Parts: sequence; C-alpha cells; structure tokens
Amino acid sequence: MNPRPTPPAVTRRGLRCWSPRPEARIRLICLPHAGGGASAFRAWDPLMPTGTELHVAQYPGREDRYGEPLITDMDTLVAHLADAVAPLTDRAYALFGHSMGSAVAWELAHALIDRRLPPPQRLFVSGRRAPDRAPTGDVHLRDDAGLGDELGRLGGTPGELLADPDVRAAVLRQVRGDYRLIETYRPPARAPLPCPVDLFTGDRDPEVGPEDLAGWAESTTHRARVRVFPGGHFYLVPARREVVAALAGALGTTATTAAGPWPSTP
Repeated sequence: MNPRPTPPAVTRRGLRCWSPRPEARIRLICLPHAGGGASAFRAWDPLMPTGTELHVAQYPGREDRYGEPLITDMDTLVAHLADAVAPLTDRAYALFGHSMGSAVAWELAHALIDRRLPPPQRLFVSGRRAPDRAPTGDVHLRDDAGLGDELGRLGGTPGELLADPDVRAAVLRQVRGDYRLIETYRPPARAPLPCPVDLFTGDRDPEVGPEDLAGWAESTTHRARVRVFPGGHFYLVPARREVVAALAGALGTTATTAAGPWPSTP
C-alpha cells in the first residue's frame, strides 16, 4: 500500500500528466504496451528530472477511460493521439513507446510531421522490432485461456489480477483489442524520421533481442543507438531507475535519485 496520497493526474483528452512543470525544457510522451494504461508509467514520475515533463497516453477503454470503446485499428488510435499531443509540440518533446507502443510512437511521430508540426527531438522505441520487420500473429483470435497463456509468457501481468474473474475479463478485453490492433497493422512505407532513434531492450526478452533491432536504423536519418537492460520483456519495471537515467542522458537532462512519493501501481 502507498502510505502517502498520490496526486491526481492532470488530464487532457488521451494524456495524463501527474507533475505539470511549466518551466520544463522538454516533454516526454510515453505510449504504453498492449493492454497497458497510463499507470504503467506512473512510477517514472518521481524519477523525472525537473527539466522534463512526463505525459502518458491513456488509450480509450482502460483505467479512467474504461467506459469508452476500445480503438482496434492503428490509424484511428494515432489520429486520436495526434489531436491530444499537437498542443504539446509548442515545446521540445520526445516520444517513448514500449512493445506495441513503439509502433504507435513511430506512427505518431509521422502523423505530427504530416500535420506540419515540429518533429520529436528523439524517438525511443522499446521491446519491438521495426514496423516493417515485426511479425504478425493471431493472438487476438485465441480463446481466453490462450490469451492468458500469452500474458503469462511475457510476464507483464500479475497473476493475482488474472485470478479475479471480473478483473481477468476486463484485462483480456483490453489485451485482445490491442493485439487485434497491432496484429492487423500493416505499416506503410515512410521516409526516415529527422530525429535520432534510441532502441531499448531487455537482455532476456523472449520477443526481441538486440540483434532484432537493426531494422530501426532505416527509420532515421541519424544513427540508431541500442541500449540493453537486464530483464525480460517488461525489463522497464524493475529497471525503471536505469531506464529513466538513460532517457535523461539522451535528452541532456539529469535524472533524480531522491525517493519521491511512490505509487502502489508499477
């Protein structure tokens, strides 16, 4: 349990920000994994440098947007997110996406550029091959048991959540919708992005290893850099301090080491 109250997030249609920082030099906008919500990045907020303002996408159909219909195709989701992010491009910004969120972040960067808005200062992609190299799948067509097995394989969902029938139904609904989105997604040909792309992965990720990230080099006019962290597909949970420090270094800021209010949701 969290002994101290967690401050509420400032909400913008599609985004959550727990610590608004009007003087911050740059905004970091995070795109969650399949089945994930904004709370997946809540524990990053106390670690953010004062010069970085954290925003996290809250996809429809989960957490405080549970009553909204899920979006199950990439174009619709990216248009929705671009509407939310566009006002934030008045300041330098970077995008970070994990797993499915990596493809969403890549598409979002192009959508913002297509709107003649400033490009991101950097794109960080994590736990996924380049869009044109990622394999398709049929996980979204499996029954609930098969979908649960996939979550167990990746290790990102606490077993106690899936043990509760009501929570399990909600989780599988969200995961199935997101898997439908990413498994039916067919990326178009895109020009390279005019910003650096940084590639993060866990050294024991069953989905993607460092050698699988080479395709991202073609997505940028700059050099693509690889950073490997200890852990599996969800390495960024136990290694959150190291990940935030790496992000801060790439963005030219310094991550804090002071312990702030610690949320109960990882």
